[in-house]
Amino acid sequence: MTQSVFSLDVDDNGIAVVTIDVPGEKMNTLRDTFADDLKTLLDDAKQQSVKGMVFISGKSDNFIAGADVKMLDSVERREDALAISELCHRAFFDMKKLPFPTVSAIHGAALGGGLEFALACDYRVCTDSDITKLGLPEVQLGLLPGGGGTQRLPKLVGLQKALEWTLTGKQIRAKQAKKSGLVNDCVPQTVLLKVAKEFALKGKAKASKPKLDRVSQLLESNPFGRNIIFKKAQENVLKKTGGHYPAPLAIIKAIRASVELDELKAYKTEAEGFATLVMSSESKALRGIFFATTEMKKEWRNDDAPAITKTAVLGGGLMGAGIAHVSAVKAGVLVRIKDVAEQGISNAMNYSYKILDKKQKRRILSTAELQQTMNRITGTTNYSGFKHIDLVIEAVFEDLSLKQGMVADVERECQANTIFASNTSSLPISQIAAEAARPENVIGLHYFSPVEKMPLVEIIPHEGTSQETIARIVNFARKQGKTPIVVKDKAGFYVNRILAPYVNEAANLLLAGEPIEKIDAALVEFGFPVGPLALLDEVGIDIGSKIAPILEKELGDRFKAPDAFSRLIDAKRLGRKTGRGFYLYDKKSKKVDESVYELLGVSPSPRLNKSEIAQRCVAQMLNEAARCLDEGIIASPRDGDIGAIFGIGFPPFLGGPFSYMDKLGADKVSSEMATFANFNPVFAPCAPLVAMADAGGRFYQVVPAQTQQNIVETTVVDDAISKDETTDIESSEATVTNAEREDAENSETDTNVVNSACEGTDKKS
Repeated sequence: MTQSVFSLDVDDNGIAVVTIDVPGEKMNTLRDTFADDLKTLLDDAKQQSVKGMVFISGKSDNFIAGADVKMLDSVERREDALAISELCHRAFFDMKKLPFPTVSAIHGAALGGGLEFALACDYRVCTDSDITKLGLPEVQLGLLPGGGGTQRLPKLVGLQKALEWTLTGKQIRAKQAKKSGLVNDCVPQTVLLKVAKEFALKGKAKASKPKLDRVSQLLESNPFGRNIIFKKAQENVLKKTGGHYPAPLAIIKAIRASVELDELKAYKTEAEGFATLVMSSESKALRGIFFATTEMKKEWRNDDAPAITKTAVLGGGLMGAGIAHVSAVKAGVLVRIKDVAEQGISNAMNYSYKILDKKQKRRILSTAELQQTMNRITGTTNYSGFKHIDLVIEAVFEDLSLKQGMVADVERECQANTIFASNTSSLPISQIAAEAARPENVIGLHYFSPVEKMPLVEIIPHEGTSQETIARIVNFARKQGKTPIVVKDKAGFYVNRILAPYVNEAANLLLAGEPIEKIDAALVEFGFPVGPLALLDEVGIDIGSKIAPILEKELGDRFKAPDAFSRLIDAKRLGRKTGRGFYLYDKKSKKVDESVYELLGVSPSPRLNKSEIAQRCVAQMLNEAARCLDEGIIASPRDGDIGAIFGIGFPPFLGGPFSYMDKLGADKVSSEMATFANFNPVFAPCAPLVAMADAGGRFYQVVPAQTQQNIVETTVVDDAISKDETTDIESSEATVTNAEREDAENSETDTNVVNSACEGTDKKS
């Protein structure tokens, strides 16, 4: 019998093999017809008196990748969202009630609803392939698992692992899944179906206890220990999210219900939580980010553009090292690092080795794989080995003549179609290409630090950049695991341009007497992962001082940085790298350096509340974002939102600056800025924002017509999503505040990109 999703075949031993294959799609997803199809399938199997049932995917690289997010986004009433969860519960309970055992044979991704489906089976067998990953990533979309995941997972792996995996959306590799008890066996793909059938002949599975160490057993086996676990989980969630995201708290509540309430009430807790979250503004914002990044993968594709297989990086500093790392590890290409000193090359190569060695010690990589990857990276102090390079990326300090000289060197040493990409954070690309013999090959490729963690990259063509160059660079950035936005060639591009006035306003507030820690706390409470003054310390105050004059010269007085900051540079207070800036640093902590007030001639005299501080800093960013859209620096509000979230950590739960302005209303935003302008004209709302306020418009409904053409014409070659796709003030030293994130290697999937935006921010801004 053939269904729209399932096809059933019964072998000679009475084992029904069910192939899951959503017609016309690359990925199997749970859709609104899934439950009905499953019920029909199970009824048919019972009539055939099968002895067992094995579910296996008809796709080559995924089992079931999750629920159809568009289905959830179309829900208009909470009651409808509740019905979806309850429907899944009933369908999966029907599987548990079958008179014969069921087995999920998993190869590839089994995520979200796909893993919940597998959890409803008696047994789970997975392949030992690198592409096999299991997880419940719903939290990254502001949701909780609504198909029984919060109830079944703890019974298999214990409360602590269930909390960890669901609260982070962590994807579990095959061997770890076997070790934890999530799957019953982990086997080569060649014998997956054979082993799954063997499990199907074993009969219904008996309930078993999770594989826990003695301490975990002690904690999870009694109410007092469980209370400690849940209390600690809630404290950690509130500390990391600031209470801005309701999903983690709802997940804790649902998992707690799995051990404290009877089954019916526990499942009801999950369903109620799911329904509430589907309708929440936070989840709608995060789903919007998911749709935006998915949509962006369709743009600028050109499968006929020559692939980039050999790259070079000029500069072995932190940015150059990071670019070399993602090129060799993610994109899998050969990388040649050029630096003026052998030590620079050594440092850059050691940068990659340390990251890979950490993965090898965690058994994510084998020793052979580590060595194989490192073999892709070589170094030189001259241009030897550059003759057949496809792409050269410069990552040196902001000096126009130096960068122009490098263009000339590359044109002399490399082949005629070699692309020169500048990682400049502020200099217009047209100026860098001004003396180029082949300007069509020159483009901006602006990364954010640390490169291996930050998902965004700005691609900046100048007027003479060829369409093929743009397409090749977009393709390459995606191979590196990046989300690229194509922006117009103007000083500061987009991300730094909206960041600079935000940081300047924080500095002005400090000089007006607001305490350092109060300013930073205000913006963290607003939702940024780090405050603006702490960010400037991370970037390097000297780095910021080099960018400000470029922006001021090209864009006007509103970008002028406070003159008083030159005193910090003269005093060698450059931030974390020198041990002191606005804060004092040691190996384990930081604290405000009170002596900085005297140096700046400031007497702390707080007069604004935190909300007012945040409002003033963010207002500057919003105003500049509106200008960027009007000038065509970005092609759409969508690109502006993604750039701000992935580039500078704009709060994802607010959806980005344009979504946030739409939420507030252009009239309110404009009115607040006009009020601020009474004491500082730099706050005057820009003309496009005033016009939108007067017209009662919205950014996501009214997009300036010129933005369709004034970057460079966008060519959508293919509507299909590419299968392999899964802040910067200077291109040099920087760090990330949330560097303890241990699973950055999973950031290639769309939902993990959303998660990385929630957790990380750029420190090279």
